[in-house]
Amino acid sequence: MSFHVAASAYDRFMGRFSGPLAGRFADWAGVRPGMRALDVGCGPGALTAELADRLGAGAVHAVEPSPPFVEAVRARLPGVDVRAASAEDLPFDDDAVDAALAQLVVHFMADPVRGLREMARVTRPGGVVAACVWDHAGGGSPLATFWGAVHELTPAARDESGLAGARAGHLAELFDAAGIGDVESSCVSVSVPFGSFDDWWEPFTLGVGPAGAHVASLDADGRAALRARCADLLPAAPFEIRASAWCARGRA
Repeated sequence: MSFHVAASAYDRFMGRFSGPLAGRFADWAGVRPGMRALDVGCGPGALTAELADRLGAGAVHAVEPSPPFVEAVRARLPGVDVRAASAEDLPFDDDAVDAALAQLVVHFMADPVRGLREMARVTRPGGVVAACVWDHAGGGSPLATFWGAVHELTPAARDESGLAGARAGHLAELFDAAGIGDVESSCVSVSVPFGSFDDWWEPFTLGVGPAGAHVASLDADGRAALRARCADLLPAAPFEIRASAWCARGRA
């Protein structure tokens, strides 16, 4: 799945979660100075920026299929090698990096096993391949309240719980299918504050991802009903949303 929205829209929708997640994920993956790393499906660059801070921009590569995101990362991180490409067809030679990471991407890959296999191909033998996906199936994602309200109002609505890697253990299964060895799994969490309900709701109206597409598909009455139900389900402002992501790492 490609995100054909402005980078600023994604930043407002998911960036406040993906930013802090990037640090936790990079720690868990074992990213350390001296490595050369690849960010697969970099989006507007939350993980890319974290990698550049740790390794130096010249040691970081990134790929992303969405043209607005590619341009945004190039502008934000001019020293990083950013290329327009999909995870399933990485434009790098074998053994090009020490670590290949995919944050919040595997569940949107057209072919997750092929994408992970490509990540392993471009990583040197013994290097790290790592990925993380929000716990959509277990109710731990930052979108859990939203999708809960959607299902109350539209039970047949399709959410993100069935996507690749979004349930416990599935990322490890995908790593095994891709031939990646020494696979380990874990779960990392972040908490994000919101000053008001509107601060939380407004990003859902920007058309980002499946949640944004669902809101855009509703008429005015439907959007109003969904907004009201979300407000009922959330605590009084200010509040925090805690989100958890499944992680897997292995060796190329």
